[in-house]
Amino acid sequence: MVKKLIIGDAMYELAQTRRILERLPEEHMMWKPHEKSMTLGGLATHLVNLLNWQLAIFHSPEFDLSTIPFRREALERREDVLEEFDTNVVKLEKLLAECDEKSLGEEWTLRSGDHIILRQPRALALRTFGLSHMVHHRAQLGVYYRLLDIPVPGLYGASADEAGK
Repeated sequence: MVKKLIIGDAMYELAQTRRILERLPEEHMMWKPHEKSMTLGGLATHLVNLLNWQLAIFHSPEFDLSTIPFRREALERREDVLEEFDTNVVKLEKLLAECDEKSLGEEWTLRSGDHIILRQPRALALRTFGLSHMVHHRAQLGVYYRLLDIPVPGLYGASADEAGK
């Protein structure tokens, strides 16, 4: 039962993330709302990259941020973003289907070199480091869309755009 809840939660959040990525405006991929902000394309790429991190939760008992580049090159085309996203969702679905509740309860560690950032059961790491992190940046993307006057999809009910406000 617990595994079904975890899979249902993950698949729902991933489907909602794809809905917002489907609206990526290629003409604005280099736009950013503030000098300290990521570009729209960089933010979309980060959302896709978070799936790589979610896959890592199942591939290894730990993930060391010091071993990966700080920020990957931003994807420039909506088609590329969606293609990588969809490919990784299929991989994650397979890993979730193959795992058991014992492996979901095993300890997983996020570190940066010797510094431990978090240590928690794999299922909780998927929710916090993976899905909640994705939801956070997905919401940022919604703000970018609003500032660019791009209709924002409703993710937990109708948005102002869908409600006709």
